[in-house]
Amino acid sequence: MAGDRPVVWRNLANDWPVIQQARESDADFIATLCSYDAGLPITLYRADASADGRIFYNDDMTGFNFSPEHASFAEFTAQLLNPKEANDTLYMGSTMLSRWFPAFSQANPLPLASLHPLVSLWVGNQSHVAAHFDFPDNLAIVIAYRRRFTLFPPEQVSNLYIGPLEFTPAGQPISLVDARNPDFTRFPRYKTALEHAITVELEPGDALYIPSMWWHQVESLAPVNGLVNFWWRSTPHFLGNPFDALRHCLLSVGQLPAHQRLAWQAMFEHFVFNRADDTFAHIPEHNRGAVGEIDETTARRLRADLLNKFNR
Repeated sequence: MAGDRPVVWRNLANDWPVIQQARESDADFIATLCSYDAGLPITLYRADASADGRIFYNDDMTGFNFSPEHASFAEFTAQLLNPKEANDTLYMGSTMLSRWFPAFSQANPLPLASLHPLVSLWVGNQSHVAAHFDFPDNLAIVIAYRRRFTLFPPEQVSNLYIGPLEFTPAGQPISLVDARNPDFTRFPRYKTALEHAITVELEPGDALYIPSMWWHQVESLAPVNGLVNFWWRSTPHFLGNPFDALRHCLLSVGQLPAHQRLAWQAMFEHFVFNRADDTFAHIPEHNRGAVGEIDETTARRLRADLLNKFNR
């Protein structure tokens, strides 16, 4: 499963017991999840009513509008089902099934083992997560109630007004636009992003394939909802994460004079982005090094060389 466009599969996981229980009631859904719980403490996030469900920065971007808490899954879900907690946004973000809910995958299987995915569970009440990207490919399956996804192609990055790369609510840089109430005076190019957007609503059992690097914002549309994500890479893990290369490029190239940045742009285009099968045919195959086929041994050697240079 791979591609460069989002795909929706309706009713892909309709036969999962957890989804069948979610159709019965919130309490049945939560009880089913609790039956898979390994008993380890989880991290949940809480935002008060002023956040209106938006997981974001605080007003001056010195911090965030939510705070983490640690609890058992049973304690978290008891709060989720408690009407007195209804004004707070409660949110358990990406939590690995293999560690926290090891019985889930056996009871609710999906034949993706050949992809070696990382599988995560999300549970909470009504919330809105700003547009962000993931490097791995992503299959998102709604297991309780409804979610709305708005997706933007990777080339719309300059129209999404992305915030800081390091200081982020959940690890990935996010759009600073409030998608439910966009300020087009402050963010005029967001209109262009919306012209290229794809919006889909998923019911329980529906799945959405989100290709690597597609920006996506996610709205949870019910007081109790759940989602399972399958993430996998299309390349070996030893090749590293391109986001690390971006940050090093900002360090080493981003502050150069304009004419030097243009020169390095030509280098990147030649060596990375526009390379073809015959680009380096003039070099004997045994001597191609980093421009040749990179196996795990070559990757380790390159990484060691880079680390030595970084530490000088």
